Amino acid sequence: MHYKDAMFCFDVEGTEWAMKPMNCPGHCLIFGGAIRSYRDLPIRMADFGVLHRNELSGALTGLTRVRRFQQDDAHIYCREDQIESEVVGALNFMKDVYDTFGMSYKLELSTRPAKALGDIELWDRAEAALARAMNEFIGEGNWRINPGDGAFYGPKIDIKVMDAMDRVHQCATIQLDFQLPIRFNLQYTTASKEEGKQFARPVMIHRAMLGSVERMFAVLCEHFGGKWPFWLSPRQVMLIPVHADWNEYCENVRQRLHDEGFYADVDFSKNTFQKKVRNAQIAQYNFQLVVGKVEVENGSVNIRTRENKVEGEKKVEDLIEDLKRMRDTFEKSPEMLSETKEQN
Repeated sequence: MHYKDAMFCFDVEGTEWAMKPMNCPGHCLIFGGAIRSYRDLPIRMADFGVLHRNELSGALTGLTRVRRFQQDDAHIYCREDQIESEVVGALNFMKDVYDTFGMSYKLELSTRPAKALGDIELWDRAEAALARAMNEFIGEGNWRINPGDGAFYGPKIDIKVMDAMDRVHQCATIQLDFQLPIRFNLQYTTASKEEGKQFARPVMIHRAMLGSVERMFAVLCEHFGGKWPFWLSPRQVMLIPVHADWNEYCENVRQRLHDEGFYADVDFSKNTFQKKVRNAQIAQYNFQLVVGKVEVENGSVNIRTRENKVEGEKKVEDLIEDLKRMRDTFEKSPEMLSETKEQN
């Protein structure tokens, strides 16, 4: 009952119910709900379901500690000989995620604690498998050991993520679990015909790349300092007509951008041109597209970045192709548009 004190429990017609605080038990029930063969493994289950934990009010902090949240939670049920390959796969997944965000990371192997449960030989084999996986992933000597800092149910890889200011955040995690398969009596049929060896317990791997989605959003807010890269930005493009005569053209361009899946707005206010540009930059629009008579005649826009760098005139269809590339390749710098212009 490690979690009951932090659960929302309530009575329904004399029966105690609770709001789900984690995904692990549900996935164990799914695994145990059918006969599994060694050929079926590994079985991977992912879950973005809503979770609730009754955190103390004094522990609540912005988005980093909340009572209702979602995790990019996954559990992998595998044979002992599959641990290494599954962990390498999870580490490569983590690398893709944090490389995309432009964040660095450090790895630590947390080993058997004093109050560990389970067979010591199994712990030793699991820790050795994790060490081999980390060596394959990042190279020997590029990670460190945290002696005795593992969970009571299994060793784990702690992934310390650094933001743009080198602040450390604990977001991603990869943990082995020997105890939940025992508690839920999980088993799979083996290839052996020998009496007593026809069944074996799977090893359970807890895997999260972001951890809490809400907490990760807070970390990204700090990491980017409010200057979201184009592919992630909720304010990608602001069209700025220099005169009301060009409002209709701006609206048509905005609609074309919207149809391509971009977040685009038009400043129809009566502010001066300079004020419109400044407002868009303060609001952190990645690009301001200025439209005057020449742009309307040429079917183009004049591009500025939120850093007030003038990129110059570009056909709308060419701009859309550039923006698609920036979005689809997760580019972080708005100046990449100028590089494309020079290459063309």
